[in-house]
Amino acid sequence: MCKIDSQITRITRLAKLNKTELRNKQSNVLKFPLSPLAKAGMIIKNIEHDAHVSEHDHSRPHRDDHYLLLFASSGDLLMSIDFKNITILGPTLLLIFPGQIHYTVSAHNLKGWIISIDPALVDKEFQLIFERSFQHPLFINENSLLYGHSFTFLEQMERLQEQSANPFKLRAKHSILDALLGLLAGETSNIHNTGRVKPNRGFIIQEAFTQLLKVHYREWKQPARYAAELNISAAHLYDTIKGLTGDSVSACIQQYCILEAKRLLCFSKLTVKEVAYQLGYEEPVYFGKLFKKITGSTPLEFRKQYLDQDY
Repeated sequence: MCKIDSQITRITRLAKLNKTELRNKQSNVLKFPLSPLAKAGMIIKNIEHDAHVSEHDHSRPHRDDHYLLLFASSGDLLMSIDFKNITILGPTLLLIFPGQIHYTVSAHNLKGWIISIDPALVDKEFQLIFERSFQHPLFINENSLLYGHSFTFLEQMERLQEQSANPFKLRAKHSILDALLGLLAGETSNIHNTGRVKPNRGFIIQEAFTQLLKVHYREWKQPARYAAELNISAAHLYDTIKGLTGDSVSACIQQYCILEAKRLLCFSKLTVKEVAYQLGYEEPVYFGKLFKKITGSTPLEFRKQYLDQDY
């Protein structure tokens, strides 16, 4: 435990230095698409062997339009993901979702793989399970079946990617990826006792609403607009979302908008007024009141607290 504690202390110290640099490096939030090197919606990189291969600076706050699945077999890593510093000591699995703002604070002797995955390749049922149960690093035992299977799957995907003569390698990679994601969905749902997500009408509505929200949160602020798009009544949408999440439709819309506001406040040079307009709030005063109601602080206070936060 002493070794792990000293590693965490060293990583935390580096986080303070990175936060100081962030104050001076803020710019508009960058968003990156899937690498042009990806074939058929996915690419796998060996962290140790391909450390020099990168399409963008991972130490700079950014978001991706695809999933990132990290398998750290050994070493340590400190990442910031949507305002939370995540300490990873291998062996660990971590999933970064499309749209989450993240950057690497530090890495030391890191080994393993990272896969960039087009969301279209991730089974809808797996996506729901991951949204509920894979929001934190999954620490795994080296002697466990999960570790063994994950290591084997990733190693085989890397080998297939390097082959040039096999005409069916992409199909094989997709099959192995689906098997790996299925394994992780089962493991995380067992840990959090969420069980199998049944594809019933309620879950279908929730999934469709969530996807609409991610696309239209700037211009659609009224629950009735989402209900109309889904061809259901506003009351039915309310009952469904409230029953599955515990929050009203309006609360879900506001919470998503405020999350995006936090991202823009901390990782862009936009003024509070500009953030409000970008999120579809024509009255910056109303936006400020809503932000304080949900977070407990004003937008400027939140920006200052985050950039001055001492770990």
